[in-house]
Amino acid sequence: MKRSWMDRVIDSIEWIAAGFVGIVALDIFLSVLLRNTLNYSIPDSFDIGRMLLGILIFWGIAATSYRGTHITVDLVWGNVGPRHQRWIDVFATLVLLFVVTVQTWTLFDKVRGTYNDNVQTFDLHMPVWPFFLVAWIGDVCAVLLIAIRTYRLIFHPEDMHEPKIKVTE
Repeated sequence: MKRSWMDRVIDSIEWIAAGFVGIVALDIFLSVLLRNTLNYSIPDSFDIGRMLLGILIFWGIAATSYRGTHITVDLVWGNVGPRHQRWIDVFATLVLLFVVTVQTWTLFDKVRGTYNDNVQTFDLHMPVWPFFLVAWIGDVCAVLLIAIRTYRLIFHPEDMHEPKIKVTE
């Protein structure tokens, strides 16, 4: 089965987001291990960890936005037919696309502001803007994936690969 370029882009973005989960986990593990065993603190560990969590959040938004695996409350959606469910999905995705696009615009302003103001970390005096830029790129990927989802919902609903949800009690 040959996968489309859109599916490969989607998978790549999801793998990048997963990589950031690993980086954040490693940072936390090393910080705690060194602090509790050797009484040593990694310089700027708090600032770097905080910025890595920000990056993780924006890349996580990208990863969950396309699949629709984020937390939802579907009181109306579950009680209407498939045709209306599709239109609710399209409307909700368009709203999400608008909100994340505005968020991306404002985050770019934050990247530019930290670059122009030469904001740095406390200990190592590392510039902060590259971390903000990586987070912004994750947000741009979220806009891209939501746009792809919107396109597929409207024109090619058969290409949507909905996650299989298991009911638990």
